[in-house]
Amino acid sequence: MTIRVVVSGTGNMGRQVLAAVAREADLEPVGVLEKFSTEEEIALPGGGSVPMSADPEALLDGTKPDVVIDFTNAEWTPQMARAALERGVRLVIGTTGLPDGWLDELEAQCRERGVGAVVAANFAIGAVLMIYLAKVAGRFFDAAEIIELHHDRKVDAPSGTALTTAREILSARGRPFQRNVPDKETLAGTRAGEIGGITIHSVRLPGLVAHQEVIFGGLGQTLTIRHDTTGRESFIPGVLLATREVMRRRELVRGLEALVGLS
Repeated sequence: MTIRVVVSGTGNMGRQVLAAVAREADLEPVGVLEKFSTEEEIALPGGGSVPMSADPEALLDGTKPDVVIDFTNAEWTPQMARAALERGVRLVIGTTGLPDGWLDELEAQCRERGVGAVVAANFAIGAVLMIYLAKVAGRFFDAAEIIELHHDRKVDAPSGTALTTAREILSARGRPFQRNVPDKETLAGTRAGEIGGITIHSVRLPGLVAHQEVIFGGLGQTLTIRHDTTGRESFIPGVLLATREVMRRRELVRGLEALVGLS
């Protein structure tokens, strides 16, 4: 069976996804969605082209894909997803910064329509393992902080991966962490934001891609779990896994844990 795929977005990640889909024997790129597109076609790596459009309804009607893979932004993704679900098209979404309320609505729509979707803050398998190991470690320490480091063009802070990590740790732990609050903060905001007692620090610098440390502290010891993404190609195996797996699903799957046998 060949899976027909529309790629949503033509940024760095979108182009890598398009190239990866074109290389796979069981996947067929059939179109590209781009909100700011004025072109009618986009070239494929290795030759040929597929239609490109800023109109989700028209492109999906014309190409009839099985799956849309989306790496865009939180304003565009809901519009694209609505058009896809109305046509029974499955979704693989890597866009971050999506509101929890919208994700809950997406979950209800998937269940009602019997259409599968996968939403993940990070598609790197190493990042999935980092979160899993942090969930295990969080039960044994009373203090935790997250340092997430990304390139200087990232539009949101903290990252979706950092927020997901914190929420997953807290869910597994079942109670908040102890958090240092200084008596005097000589530079406002130095201790950064927090969720459930987990302080999250965001670093934005040129030269970075995507990196994260989860640091646990206890009596006389610390434990650091770190993941480094040195290139966006690290996301591709997870994206391809989700694209194939979503064909078997009739509900929303949040994160890759269930797809790699960690839950």
